[in-house]
Amino acid sequence: MNKNYMVSLIAVIVLFLIAYVGTQLGAGVQMVFGILVPYLAVALFVAGFIRRVMGWSRSAVPFRITTTCGQQPSLPGFKQAKIDNPSTTFGVVVRMFLEIVCFRSLFRNTKMKLHGGTKMTHQLEIFLWVGALAFHYAFFTVVVRHLRFFTEPVPFFVTILEKVDSFMRIEILYDAVQAGLPGVYMSGLVLVAAAIYLFLRRVFIPQVRYISLVNDFFPLFLIIAIAISGIFMRYLTKVDIVAIKELTMGLVTFRPTIPDGVSYLFFAHMFMVSVLLAYFPFSKLMHMGGVFLSPTRNMTGNTRQVRHVNPWNHPVKVHTYEEYEDDFREKMIEVGLPVVKMPEEKA
Repeated sequence: MNKNYMVSLIAVIVLFLIAYVGTQLGAGVQMVFGILVPYLAVALFVAGFIRRVMGWSRSAVPFRITTTCGQQPSLPGFKQAKIDNPSTTFGVVVRMFLEIVCFRSLFRNTKMKLHGGTKMTHQLEIFLWVGALAFHYAFFTVVVRHLRFFTEPVPFFVTILEKVDSFMRIEILYDAVQAGLPGVYMSGLVLVAAAIYLFLRRVFIPQVRYISLVNDFFPLFLIIAIAISGIFMRYLTKVDIVAIKELTMGLVTFRPTIPDGVSYLFFAHMFMVSVLLAYFPFSKLMHMGGVFLSPTRNMTGNTRQVRHVNPWNHPVKVHTYEEYEDDFREKMIEVGLPVVKMPEEKA
């Protein structure tokens, strides 16, 4: 059994129990988990995010280090790969857009397999690309949907997204009366399925399991726990949505209050969200901001057209060849080395 994912799983379970059991002790503890912890988490997220991005922006990039898999602009007979190796700002924008929206480099990623001990093959990792794409888009949809709890009135695009996301509606027969359940949000189910797939991939593929650490499994388990607790509150148990909206709007308007009727499960759900927010800037999840500052993606590959001089070059005193020859001219002539300037004959 891999101790890395067991440690992460136990940590998430402990975090859930701390909030779920702790909020049952009284109103004072509920204020800690419902007001103090969310404010601290948001402050850590904002400060940590800005600090990481500013640190990356100050990093020295003395030359073009673009990662390419296509032909750079060259002689007229060679066709340039204008997306893989762009030489213009527009080409860089297109490459960045495809990278951020479509995960283009991950789609082109390949894995190697050895057959019969001698034959090596390469094949695309389509399932990894699909799983990552589903995970990120489902996560984004869930975050946008939750803006309903932090805005009044609710923005129109949130309402439209909810209608699209909940196009499936389940009808059940209960007490001989046909009653409709809330619309099933596909994004929540897809998020759980994609996160579980990414977890199983790290467990069952030996090469990936070998390089997987605790900080790779912890955010996965945390996101799974957040999604499952949210699904449980929506479909399997009753929560007071009005009280929850009152709590969240109080946080946004800086008039925090803990209304009656907020379930303990919601406090645990919000506590895990707060932990994820606070953990975000100090983890690998910061690739969300780092992709925009990656010099392997956001720079043009025009080293054959433009001479790039390192702006951080420190002035260094050099010993020129003329000075070198002045120092050793006679000795160079003695051993037969050619010199540019012959010594002057003495009168």
